[in-house]
Amino acid sequence: MDGQVKVRGFRIEPGEVEAVLAGHPLVRTAAVTAYGEGEGRRLAAYLVPADQGVGVPPVSELREFAGVRLPAFMVPSVFVELAALPLTVNGKLDRVALPDPEGARAALGVFVAPSGTTEELLAGLWAQLLGVDRVGATDNFFELGGHSLLATQVISRIRDVFGADVPVATMFDRPTVRDLADAVEGAARGLAVPPVRAVGRDQVLPLSFAQQRLWFLDHLEPGSTEYNLPLPIRLDGDLDVAALGAALDAVVARHEVLRTRLSDGIDGVAYQVIEPPSGIPMPVVDVSGDADPLRAAEQLIARDMEAPFDLATGPLIRAALVRLAAGEHILALAMHHVVFDEWSGRILRRELTSLYEAFSAGQPDPLFPLPAQYADFAVWQREWLSGEVLDGQLDYWRGKLDALPVLELPTDRPRPQTRSSEGGATRFTVPAETADALRALSRASGATMFMTLLAAFGVVLGRYCGADDVVVGTPVANRNRAETEDLIGFFVNTLVLRTDLSGDPTFGELLDRVRKTALDAYAHQDVPFEQLVDALVAERDRSRTPLFQVFFNYALEDAQDGAGLLGQGDGHPRDEVRVKDGDTAPRNTLFDLTLRFGDAGEGALSGEIEYSTALFDPATAERLARSLSTVLDAVAEDAGQRVADVSLVSGGELEALVRGWSGPEVVLPGVGGVHELIAGRAEVSPDAVAVVADGVVLTYGGLMACASFGSSFAEFGGGG
Repeated sequence: MDGQVKVRGFRIEPGEVEAVLAGHPLVRTAAVTAYGEGEGRRLAAYLVPADQGVGVPPVSELREFAGVRLPAFMVPSVFVELAALPLTVNGKLDRVALPDPEGARAALGVFVAPSGTTEELLAGLWAQLLGVDRVGATDNFFELGGHSLLATQVISRIRDVFGADVPVATMFDRPTVRDLADAVEGAARGLAVPPVRAVGRDQVLPLSFAQQRLWFLDHLEPGSTEYNLPLPIRLDGDLDVAALGAALDAVVARHEVLRTRLSDGIDGVAYQVIEPPSGIPMPVVDVSGDADPLRAAEQLIARDMEAPFDLATGPLIRAALVRLAAGEHILALAMHHVVFDEWSGRILRRELTSLYEAFSAGQPDPLFPLPAQYADFAVWQREWLSGEVLDGQLDYWRGKLDALPVLELPTDRPRPQTRSSEGGATRFTVPAETADALRALSRASGATMFMTLLAAFGVVLGRYCGADDVVVGTPVANRNRAETEDLIGFFVNTLVLRTDLSGDPTFGELLDRVRKTALDAYAHQDVPFEQLVDALVAERDRSRTPLFQVFFNYALEDAQDGAGLLGQGDGHPRDEVRVKDGDTAPRNTLFDLTLRFGDAGEGALSGEIEYSTALFDPATAERLARSLSTVLDAVAEDAGQRVADVSLVSGGELEALVRGWSGPEVVLPGVGGVHELIAGRAEVSPDAVAVVADGVVLTYGGLMACASFGSSFAEFGGGG
């Protein structure tokens, strides 16, 4: 009786479970204990492998092994592999010393990062309910420790977050995040979406809506390189050049879109022409003799990016292999955006790695056949997004984007009559401590990190522009059909999001607004951006991009999409050849400002602000990055503070600014005094106020305050 534990109303003898698990041929010994409280109480199994080199079996196998020998309530929820069980001085199992399974991720193999907002939100919900650090897109709910009671809670949370009714049975039929996300999105749309099917190639193949827009822009500015996409891939190790060339040819043969050109057709109606596979030239350029080989490679890639593609004649992909030194190369790929997007880059790297490994080892093509091609998607899109479906979704956007304001950014120079694509960039890092706090805030708010970062960016833009209606664009992968997940092509769509800062909300309240806006937008993401522009923009302004001028993206990296291995097939004697993204791309920008976030490793976030050099100086972008970092620090510490009270300038910056101020100190009664000063109602001498950078700095009572231009002056009616 002393050894028994009670889990969800059942009394369990851990020794019985231990004996069953220890009976598996790959398990030497096992210990089982209970953890958690109330309805969340579960069993945890600690396993020592029979062979440390092999390890314990996968969780799915362990659950199946235990499930045929034990009742369901006795099958552990969490399995933890240990090198040895902790023992007391008397040689008995020390259950107190067993590690806490809370937060431990079950051994489910490679972590696959959630893709898209629905998957991210579902993964966050599961992590909260299951008590694990992170949940991957392909993780199984029940293998992570879920049970029917928790499944019911998941369904309830889905109803609250997405406004979608999903039967509990769906949790059992679709137990992974990715599969469940499909069901949730379908329920949220309330639409019966037909599958993408292969069509005959004996018919005219239309352009997708996205391709049609780029085709139009190419005719508007012939020879433009604005939509040239570089993909430099670093290859470190002993390289089999012939196998690499064959692998690249196989990728191009596999994906029709990489062999496609856009014919102008008849009466200006363009269509796709798919050329037969013929191999892609890959000249080898040796810069190993240069004083700075990497710099020479960068210049080569930059020159290649300045060479336009001819959409009508093709090809729309180019390749060159740059040799930096023995065992160091860069595969310099360039594509036109009309056949490629960011997701496509992950597919290409993954498939190139698999094919190279096979070919360099003398093995055949290992990739499975594709169920459809990009041209099939274009036909499907044209057929499905028409009539009532298109009209209904366009009506939503017409209402959402009614009276859309222009975000007047405080530029360093007057805006040119024609937008320039020349850009620069500044990078910054959000430390792990702040990033972890933001992740916790996101989970607690039922939001994603994308939403939290967007809300913070909205605070900064609102202050800089003196606006409480902030408009940004953001990308969506637009691959919400299983048939498109493994296709290279131009699928990405752009959504227009408005952040409502009115009424001086707390940051938590603002985040809730952003969450609702984003979820609504994702439920109507099928409308191509090109259709929105045609429907909502009556007259084009060539000095600005239509609908928005600021772009935001948070790219969650997938562990499978990082450094892969080339050239290491079974028994293959070569050194490892590692493939990874290069950092040699030239800088073109499509918008006035673009903010990108990504994972920097070890919990930190990497940030990049890309800006139009026709409008902004580098110092302005650097100041914007500092302001954003300061806001992120502040809201990570306290999401309950009012947005207007969040400072854009850190204490250290303020102190440095005040030290350089030679005017007399003005003592004002708190923030109200600042408002009096801005409104012109305070009696102060002109030299008592120093205007520095983007704000008014003043001291009072040993404290410092900064009121930025824009929002404060607009709110309180102050003059210049």
